[in-house]
Amino acid sequence: MKLSAVAIRAAVKEALAEDIGRGDATTQAIVPAGLSAQAVMRAREPLVVAGLEFAENVFRELSPKVKIEKMARDGEHVAAGQTLLKISGPARGILSGERVALNFVQRLSGVATLAARFVREVHPAKTKILDTRKTTPGWRSFEKYAVAQGGAKNHRFGLFDMILIKDNHLAALRHEKPNAIATAVRRARKKYPKLKIEVEADNLAQVANAADAGADMILLDNMDLRRLRLAVKIVRGRARTEASGGVTVKNVRAIARTGVDFISVGALTHSARAMDIGLDFE
Repeated sequence: MKLSAVAIRAAVKEALAEDIGRGDATTQAIVPAGLSAQAVMRAREPLVVAGLEFAENVFRELSPKVKIEKMARDGEHVAAGQTLLKISGPARGILSGERVALNFVQRLSGVATLAARFVREVHPAKTKILDTRKTTPGWRSFEKYAVAQGGAKNHRFGLFDMILIKDNHLAALRHEKPNAIATAVRRARKKYPKLKIEVEADNLAQVANAADAGADMILLDNMDLRRLRLAVKIVRGRARTEASGGVTVKNVRAIARTGVDFISVGALTHSARAMDIGLDFE
């Protein structure tokens, strides 16, 4: 996915306002206004890069005189010690923007790096790694962008672009005939004929109901490996299958071997750690 330049700039402006407030008291007090400096942003551990455009916007927002040389690109796997950006210009602007620029790149590179790790674990299986809606409020487009930079795939963006019939929806329809899933799929298809429909299944009976109802995807929720294999057999290619729940780097390969089409991993966005990236004056 591609990020909007308008959205990036708006996020940068908000982050700078939050951090600088009335002014960078330390920098304004001790650094002369006309002083120039050079700095490098450098990876301190192996990682997959994401968010460099945010960092560039940070420094340019603070000073139109800043010059930036990109030494890496988003989606690139880099080694510890590799330079990501070279920044030169007014020292005050570089110092005031340092933390905000690093926050964006460290966080988004963390998401991209974790996504890449999961993708690597399931190779060479055809199973694709998906993200979820478990994102930082206001940062969904940014974090989903980072997921894609790591080689994983984006699931639905929000509640509006795909129908996902979950357990609580089905509980509300539990008295419908012939069954809640058939009713839910029929109603969803009638109301939004152009949207894909996915059904969450907690057991194999629900898997069969969802496949029979014509769901496009079936989410196999918290199923062990045996039940995942049985679910794939029950579906027989009538729908795409997605394993979800309790997925870790340690078990994702075994899950992929069950034959599911997708594995969704909430941890990509809700548990990715910030990567170790520094900005140092030369």
